[in-house]
Amino acid sequence: MERSKAMMMAVAAVGLALVLMVPQADATRYIVGGGGIGWTTNVNYTVWARGKHFYNGDWLFFVYDRNQMNVLEVNKTDYESCNADHPLHNWTTGAGRDVVPLNVTRHYYFISGKGFCYGGMKLAVRVENPPPPPKAAPLNEKSGSSPSSIVYRGQLVLPAAFAIAALWDAFVRIW
Repeated sequence: MERSKAMMMAVAAVGLALVLMVPQADATRYIVGGGGIGWTTNVNYTVWARGKHFYNGDWLFFVYDRNQMNVLEVNKTDYESCNADHPLHNWTTGAGRDVVPLNVTRHYYFISGKGFCYGGMKLAVRVENPPPPPKAAPLNEKSGSSPSSIVYRGQLVLPAAFAIAALWDAFVRIW
């Protein structure tokens, strides 16, 4: 019993070490219109989206009155004319809290049907791939560090130390 408990601790520690070594992926969840406004009439969503960068993997969170409004994804022509007759996708779930994953690099067009599009309830966003990570500053030749040793120290040594410590603890408990 004690041996299996120790083995489980060791496996958990190694698993944690592996998770710590995986690079972090950042995605943003945008509340359409902002936290206090949401998806409603008389809001200029073009102004709201201006200056924001929507990246592949981000999410749009629509908060609205579920008894009156909806969220429809349409093509550019239907967006411009507020035509809700043939949506590409109806994101309305009935709760008034709809999440749309932006998982393809392209233009997305959203409107609210039932005439609300004419009151400004329409949003167009362009989704792009995330920018590459910034390049590291050149290393000082006199420091004796190489790029591989920096990555090695930051991404491998600390998780490996925790894994080794957990294995050592499990080993000591068994014997």
